Amino acid sequence: MTNPPNPEAVTENAASESFYSRALPRMLRTMLVVSVLLLFPVFWFYGWVGAIGVAAGSAVSYINFRALARGVEALADRIVNQHSQEKGRAIVLRFLVRYGLVGIVAYAIFESSALAFRGFLWGLCLPVAAMMVEAGFEAYVAFRGPADGQRPTAKS
Repeated sequence: MTNPPNPEAVTENAASESFYSRALPRMLRTMLVVSVLLLFPVFWFYGWVGAIGVAAGSAVSYINFRALARGVEALADRIVNQHSQEKGRAIVLRFLVRYGLVGIVAYAIFESSALAFRGFLWGLCLPVAAMMVEAGFEAYVAFRGPADGQRPTAKS
């Protein structure tokens, strides 16, 4: 004889799953905010040329991160779902196109200006900053104590 599931545990699991399922949109939003905030110190140190490099690096980084997320979802769907509409070659091609995009833009900027290339490299670091912010946010939510006896959740 099995016991019925605990309604509190089911609610807690659903809230936790909902919170973690919103991690990717939070990271993309963080990348946009950090890219705007990053323009000011880069402009201060490297001028307009560096700021344009940051803008280019941020744009490539954002597009690359979104494409990576979609590629991983498509690959997971292809592995799990036998009747997936995704072709394996198309998934691999998209992964290669991502790296080609980064390489082409990096080469073009590197050839035009060393200061713009430095800014471009700053912009390419956006996913790392977004993941660090997300890790800190998730740690904060996990470690803060329950206020009213319920598991903490965050709205975002």
